[in-house]
Amino acid sequence: MFYKTIVKDHIRVPPSLFGEPLEKALLKQIKENYDGFISKDMGIVIDVASIEDVKEGKIVPGDGAAFYETTFSLLAFKPELQEVFPGQIKDMADFGAFINLGPIEGMIHISQTMDDFVSFSKDKALLGKESKKNLKVGDKCRARIIAISYKDITNPKFGLTMRQKGLGRLDWIPEDLNPKPKK
Repeated sequence: MFYKTIVKDHIRVPPSLFGEPLEKALLKQIKENYDGFISKDMGIVIDVASIEDVKEGKIVPGDGAAFYETTFSLLAFKPELQEVFPGQIKDMADFGAFINLGPIEGMIHISQTMDDFVSFSKDKALLGKESKKNLKVGDKCRARIIAISYKDITNPKFGLTMRQKGLGRLDWIPEDLNPKPKK
């Protein structure tokens, strides 16, 4: 889910930016400080949306830079448990598939790819024994988030499943939702 978050922070504008218009200098520094910032509470910062308010600047002795109390809005991506995402398979491994979910990547364990016995083939594809379904790099899919870990804040982990109706490779979904009668 994407969120617009209002943040208040003291932004340091170095003397090298004193010739720039104040809002442009602040925007440059906010982007430098917050682009790609990851936190459990805020998620992954995608961009600075706008500067809302700037208070009068203060110069700290010995530093030479000006500090401005600034209120600004950030666009952040924070996936939630049970949220369903469209994505594309980016890479395969013998233990599962890595799926691109926009600004992040998630992992689907081999046991969560389909309701079948799944094996990893030589040509980097996951194959269902009875269903004959296959999953390979480049396939467009729909997956649900079942685990989120911010243990390593610089590299959050997202675990996904495709084992429910309405999930999986996009061309599997109509068949899962409207199964053909058995003869």
